[in-house]
Amino acid sequence: MASWRRGGRIAQFCLIFLLLAGLLPAADPPRTVVAGNLIYAGDRTSVCFSDRFLTTVETEAGVQTVRRLRAVRLAVAAELAQTPFAIMNGQEPFTLPAGERDNLKRWVEGGGFLLASAGCSSQQWGASLVREIETAFGAGCLKPIPREHALFSTLFPLASTPLKHGGEAKFTGVFLDGRLAVLFSQEGLNDTEHTQGCCCCGGNEVKNAEEVVANVLCYALTE
Repeated sequence: MASWRRGGRIAQFCLIFLLLAGLLPAADPPRTVVAGNLIYAGDRTSVCFSDRFLTTVETEAGVQTVRRLRAVRLAVAAELAQTPFAIMNGQEPFTLPAGERDNLKRWVEGGGFLLASAGCSSQQWGASLVREIETAFGAGCLKPIPREHALFSTLFPLASTPLKHGGEAKFTGVFLDGRLAVLFSQEGLNDTEHTQGCCCCGGNEVKNAEEVVANVLCYALTE
């Protein structure tokens, strides 16, 4: 927890520095960040993805957030347009209707950030996600994210991303003009420790998922 507090103080110092340097307009009202929980493939959505990372980002980085994930229908482009950051999560195989896939592609290309995570490390869900992303952005579009990427240091310095049952989590993503726009984790980023009535059901969950997702949100807001 001490390292989190240090990270928060550093982030807040950076915000203050930017204000004093005139790089951020002090008169502008604070932006309240909304994070979406996608409803996709008809009625699929995550029911076990912890939103505690939103409180963490507000506390540690001084970024005002709506502290609950907001349901956002992938089929409704207007709802996506109001959401800069969204999570997509599940356990069962799925197929996106063409309209949802088109909306997702346009939203990501327009600046939206998608965090996709297989609940309980579901191989079936992961395979469906990879297929849909490659259909939208092209075969081989998901690239390994190197450890030196800013994603791992934006708020909390993450030297490792250990898994519950051993090993190290690896992440892939879609890069658009140098911007990481889609992040995919085959291992769970649900942070079920901080959800009620949920477990990772034998999945190999990322142990520091809360910090990882907080970093992802902060990264998405800076790009």
